[in-house]
Amino acid sequence: MLNQMKNMDPEMISTICAQLRPMHEIKKEAFTKYSVKRGLRNADGTGVLAGITRLGNVHGYLLNEGEREPIEGHLTYRGIDIYDLLYAFESENRFGFEEVGYLLLSGSLPSQTQLTRFSQMIGEARALPDNFTEDMIMRAPSRDIMNKLASATLALYSYDPNPDDISTENILRQGIGLMAKYPVIISHAYQARRRYFENESMYLHVPDPTRSTAENILRLIRPDESFTDEEAKLLDRCLILHAEHGGGNNSAFATRVTSSSGTDTYSAIAAAVGSLKGPRHGGANLKVVTMFEDIKENVSHWDDADEVYQYLLRILRKEVGDHSGLIYGMGHAIYTLSDPRAVALKAAARPLAEKKGYSDEFNLIEMVEKLTPAAFAAVRGADTKVMCANVDLYSGLVYRMLGIPPEMFTPLFATARVVGWIAHRMEEIACGGRIIRPAYKALSGHVPYVPIADRA
Repeated sequence: MLNQMKNMDPEMISTICAQLRPMHEIKKEAFTKYSVKRGLRNADGTGVLAGITRLGNVHGYLLNEGEREPIEGHLTYRGIDIYDLLYAFESENRFGFEEVGYLLLSGSLPSQTQLTRFSQMIGEARALPDNFTEDMIMRAPSRDIMNKLASATLALYSYDPNPDDISTENILRQGIGLMAKYPVIISHAYQARRRYFENESMYLHVPDPTRSTAENILRLIRPDESFTDEEAKLLDRCLILHAEHGGGNNSAFATRVTSSSGTDTYSAIAAAVGSLKGPRHGGANLKVVTMFEDIKENVSHWDDADEVYQYLLRILRKEVGDHSGLIYGMGHAIYTLSDPRAVALKAAARPLAEKKGYSDEFNLIEMVEKLTPAAFAAVRGADTKVMCANVDLYSGLVYRMLGIPPEMFTPLFATARVVGWIAHRMEEIACGGRIIRPAYKALSGHVPYVPIADRA
């Protein structure tokens, strides 16, 4: 296959692209003329209302006479504030991701008996089909674990005795299976990547059906399978915060779009995985990590606010970094004064940073969070919108402190978010009723057909 790709005619590729580029030159005025809402965004930056959901709500501002009024951010799962969920799990010193999964999938909190049975069902479903790792992961290892997660998701269709039934009961069964298997798939895909692309030793551990999702993830990726309860509880918090984020985010919408066509669960979720991989969505946490590596390398004194501020100005002016002019991990489409996920993750990360010797890095991230709004205002103008840190600003540091390699950051995001995707899929099929089909304005006029003998 690699040889086939290499043998493609580069001159032919260049010729086709040269013919195509003029077709991609659409002036911005055309979007305004035809009232096209690019990115499905209204003129004020709010999302185009495309559906109704009872799943989750992302609330970050009030509209006052047509103007955005910034407020502290709120995230709710089935109407329950995320802070209330986190406080309950922390005060009772227990893992919460499985309970959040039950809440999102069923619509209500479980009783102790229901939670125990649900957790047991997940534990029993963790094991991959016989020879799945060898046939679907090891035989075609991937440099990017997200691509392997997508292909493995599609492959599970072949092992399902009833893959195409789109009843709520069957989708729920399939969803619980994916929720259970994703930690194993991503850990085995990571081990294969280590073996075949980094020439490192490979450790394929068996999942423990009696342990939580967070505990299984840590024991599956670590050579000695060891971890502390504190580490597992912090990872559990990460999974909870990433489990759902409303129907308007790109991957949840991808799930709904594909589900509205009537396709099977594995195809719909694989599409969501592909969406989440993108650096403008779930892959943004890797951009944050790369950005801070650049800052640490080029800022001599991490505790010098003026030196850090001056470097942020250079990033925004596209002089340094990846020359995008973006400070990754800052700003959000909905949240204004605060992103509750970032607030919750930051609070939990601080004590671990002090314990593991990451205080300097934590303080640097916190300084960037404080200085970025002023830097944006200086470079982009006084009218720059209110800006807060988003969850990606701190998630990368948390994962590093947990010994999780960067290649696993976005796959971990997917492992949490698959719960929300399944819930959105069930809701879309039950309540949507129509295939999602937006319109596009065609600008091509009539072009006469030219016989091949008369073409240049």
